[in-house]
Amino acid sequence: MRPAADLMPDESMQDPFAPFRRADPARPFVVAQLGQSLDGRIATITGMSKYINGAPALDHLHRIRAEVDAVVVGAGTVVADDPQLTVRRVPGRSPARVVIDPTGRLKSPAKWLEHNGASCFVVTACSVASLPPGLQHIRLEADQGAIAPRAIVDALFRRGMKKILIEGGARTISSFIDAGCVDRLHLLFAPIIIGSGRNGLDLAPIDDLSGALRPHTTLHALGEREFLIDCDLRNGDGG
Repeated sequence: MRPAADLMPDESMQDPFAPFRRADPARPFVVAQLGQSLDGRIATITGMSKYINGAPALDHLHRIRAEVDAVVVGAGTVVADDPQLTVRRVPGRSPARVVIDPTGRLKSPAKWLEHNGASCFVVTACSVASLPPGLQHIRLEADQGAIAPRAIVDALFRRGMKKILIEGGARTISSFIDAGCVDRLHLLFAPIIIGSGRNGLDLAPIDDLSGALRPHTTLHALGEREFLIDCDLRNGDGG
């Protein structure tokens, strides 16, 4: 007979935030999240995305924000959605807000720059003549117009941001996964089939399935027929 301890479910099977608490403080812990339809779409062909996911998935996103030190989005997400990137739907503090803007194209005002006690950073590959009050600048090298995800994670970690959420958009999340920077991927599914439109992930192409990512996954019901698939990208089979 197996020992009773072996029969107990792993904590992370019951609580998707258990890996956050177990994270090694000596290295960055990075989680990415995508809210999408059952067929993996994050928007229609016209770009409409509000709201594919309902209240349970939005609550879960805000819980992730409350668990991390920084939330990261690309400049395209700011232009398209003008997000606040704060914790509002659940108890908890708002993390630092980080926008990746290699060419310095963003202009203020924008909701992510509103003062609420959280630090704000812009990551560019160019000099910036002036910054809005309270905005801090991180300048990193770019290769063919893109800043390496690993360089961004390391720069944030050096500034004390150990747990990092890559929130969007899909291109930014895909680039961090391709770079091997993501520990957990939270896929939030809504009970809807769109049938066309923008895909959630667009990773580097592979020649055959031996190169596919096969993470260990855990399914969590969120309520209102929405569910979370928690993908452990540090543990899996193949890829």
